[in-house]
Amino acid sequence: MIDFEIPEDARMVRNKVRKFVQEECHPAEENCTADNFESVLAELRGKARAQGLWCPFIPQEHGGMGLRPLANALVQMELGESFLGALSMNTQGPDDATMLTLLEHGTDHQKEKFLKPLLNGEKRICYSMTEKAAGADATGMQTTAVLEGDEWVLNGEKWFSSSASVADIAVVMAKTDPDAPRHEQYSTFIVELPNAGYEIVRNIETMQPHTELGLKLGGSHSEINIENLRVPRENILGGRGQGFNMGQHRLAYGRLRHGMHNVAIAQRALDLAAGHVVNRVTFGERLADRQGVRWMFADCAAEIYKARLMLLHIAYKAEKGMDLRQENGIAKVFLANMVHQVVDTALQLHGALGYSHDTPLARWYTAVRSQRLVDGPDEVHRWRTGANVIKAFEKYGTTASACGGELFD
Repeated sequence: MIDFEIPEDARMVRNKVRKFVQEECHPAEENCTADNFESVLAELRGKARAQGLWCPFIPQEHGGMGLRPLANALVQMELGESFLGALSMNTQGPDDATMLTLLEHGTDHQKEKFLKPLLNGEKRICYSMTEKAAGADATGMQTTAVLEGDEWVLNGEKWFSSSASVADIAVVMAKTDPDAPRHEQYSTFIVELPNAGYEIVRNIETMQPHTELGLKLGGSHSEINIENLRVPRENILGGRGQGFNMGQHRLAYGRLRHGMHNVAIAQRALDLAAGHVVNRVTFGERLADRQGVRWMFADCAAEIYKARLMLLHIAYKAEKGMDLRQENGIAKVFLANMVHQVVDTALQLHGALGYSHDTPLARWYTAVRSQRLVDGPDEVHRWRTGANVIKAFEKYGTTASACGGELFD
């Protein structure tokens, strides 16, 4: 028998985090500005740490809560409801995924010097891989790294380095071995910031307008010029030629975290819509009583339900140490489209109010559009997912194994 019961310890921590988000983070949002952000966050973090709510996915011996994948998924699906949620417990992206990579692949020196202050919430980190000529196909990267004595010297450019403007550390991917096999040509380097060789040319303007508060939150994406950037030899992460392995390690969790937070945003958007339609009366009738409106809610409920089941199944496979690459790719695309659909529906149900900035819906609408692009665009994931479906058929005579046909094997 398949048991869908959530273990009591996971349920308790989920409820504790839910209570914190609703009672602490949501009210803090109302008064948070660019001028007081640091003090608001410091107060929230103090309260979170006092309750033992810190770095949920990090092992206890390193100062975290030591949550396993299922409990962490439940927690992340609560934290994403507030823009202060993940930050309050030091589990925000892009820092979180890089913390995990440093924990798994960093040397003792790297863990002490770079990971420890990240875990303590004293520093932030960004990831510089993407270039104008190398987005979905990262093998097009042109940034080079040449070993000179005990230092690597990097030259090139990076594009869309998220949170670089608030980072104290950068993880930079560069070509070290041009004659090696395609995915062994690149290595990853840990760079202390600020650094004259790592120049932020600009924070790229996107369809989500920059605000002073948004920049402090780390919501910018930067264009970087790398010129004679000197990095100590011991700052190579995971070994020479392991750049792609490091990237895939951190991106695997990053994609899931985006999805978990997307569920939270979708749920909050639907709650806002429900609160509006039960009170809004047009032509003598509540919007909530109209058949067409109820159909819209039914569609959104189905999408959120499917999203939760996808994430919980992936968490199950992660706990069992099973290969979840196919499911991760499927979920990444589905969750990105799901949150856009639900937020769009909630906005529509609010009418002109939803289009205004009197609710968070307009801001969410422009923000979640990026989900179909970040950590690999939909088209690349669908291409790879489809290829795996074909491979399954050619190997087994059925596509079932690539479509969830063996869900709990």
